[in-house]
Amino acid sequence: MAKTSAVNRNLKRERMAARDAAKRAALKARVMDRTAPVESRFEASVKLAQLPRNAAKVRIRLRCALTGRSRGNYRKFKLCRVMLRELAGAGQIPGLVKASW
Repeated sequence: MAKTSAVNRNLKRERMAARDAAKRAALKARVMDRTAPVESRFEASVKLAQLPRNAAKVRIRLRCALTGRSRGNYRKFKLCRVMLRELAGAGQIPGLVKASW
C-alpha cells in the first residue's frame, strides 16, 4: 500500500490539470502560432510559465486504483501487476484468463 500522502498528492495534480487544461491549451496555441507577433507569443509563454507546475498533465503519475502502487501498472485495467494477478486468479476481471499452451 502506497503512502496516503503520495496518493492524495497525485489526486490533487489530477484535479489541477483538469482545472487548468483549457487555459494551458489556449496559451500553448498562442505560443506555437507563428503568424502572431513576437511580443504576443512571448507574453503567452510567460503566462504559461506562471501556471502551477502541478497543473501540467505530465506531472500526473499512473497509480493502482486499489493499492496506490506507482510501478508496474497496466493502463487498460488501472491496476498494478500484483493486484491484476490476484484478481485475475480469483476470476474477478471479466474476459481475462490465464494463458496456457
